[in-house]
Amino acid sequence: MRLIVQRVARAQVTIAGDIIGAIGRGICVLLGVHSTDTPARADYLAGKCLDLRIFPPVSAAPGELSVRDIGGGILVISQFTLYGDTKRGRRPSFTEAAAPALAEELYERFLARIRASGLPWGAGSFGAMMQVEIINDGPFTLLLER
Repeated sequence: MRLIVQRVARAQVTIAGDIIGAIGRGICVLLGVHSTDTPARADYLAGKCLDLRIFPPVSAAPGELSVRDIGGGILVISQFTLYGDTKRGRRPSFTEAAAPALAEELYERFLARIRASGLPWGAGSFGAMMQVEIINDGPFTLLLER
């Protein structure tokens, strides 16, 4: 899996003018599934996203805080284009991206782990054309890979 994780002040996803997911302060996760990914990898990366210590301390508390620590939101968007290979030619190849059935299964598994956290969450619609609005906080962006 390949994830782009952005610390956000707020984010939302819209389809045909309707907001289908929105969060305030938290993280936006753009998630791509590789053809060799497994349920265990989805579980691991969901846990990693919940516990990444990327938020500044609220007061004099030492260390940085996770999205779980601040009670922040998580917006998850499926994005197979994260596996676009542009090494040859001008047209990206997506041969490393998982087939839609596997990608959707692992995307839904990742989301289930996020929902189980009890934090506010939102999600895009798998395979849909979406507009994503992200107000990056920092900016602070990380790439997590399988």
